[in-house]
Amino acid sequence: MLLQAVVVFGALGTALAALPTPVTAATARTYLSELTVAAESNVPAYSRDLFKTWDIISGTCDTRETVLKRDGTNVVTDSSCKATAGHWVSPYDAVATTLASDLDIDHLVPLKEAWVSGARLWTDAQREAFANDLTRPQLVAVTDNLNESKGDQDVANWVPPLASYVCTYVRAWVTVKHFYKLSVDSVEKTALQNYLANC
Repeated sequence: MLLQAVVVFGALGTALAALPTPVTAATARTYLSELTVAAESNVPAYSRDLFKTWDIISGTCDTRETVLKRDGTNVVTDSSCKATAGHWVSPYDAVATTLASDLDIDHLVPLKEAWVSGARLWTDAQREAFANDLTRPQLVAVTDNLNESKGDQDVANWVPPLASYVCTYVRAWVTVKHFYKLSVDSVEKTALQNYLANC
């Protein structure tokens, strides 16, 4: 099943937003050709503390809770906006759960990947905006152990195990890197070209 739709419908027929739609494969190929190819640099050394998460988005709802509500169906939250019930299907592996605690909010382009690709030169505010970006296809609720296995790997070393989602994933990757003017290394660019050729 190809999970590329920007809107899905819940049991009650209400529209529920999903991952913001990445650019088309053709546009992604163009964007990729515009990205700077450069070796990654971890000087100064990456620290997750340099990317503030999670921001309050609305009321008491932070970025994590906002994504959980966006990506789930029939999500119920308590007075502090914590999800207490709902149904989620991780787009990376099609695994379903009714427990929000089983889900991580994945930074599709990992924070460390962003750091070594240019974010080390950003201001704290720019890194915070990147880490909490709900406009680009950068944040998605996924199976927690799968997110842990991904870690900070780029597309040359890791793509979602659900083959039908790989095209969406690489299109999203290029969308995010292009918007933020992040570089790609040569191996990463070759992997992206190969994946996009089949999209």
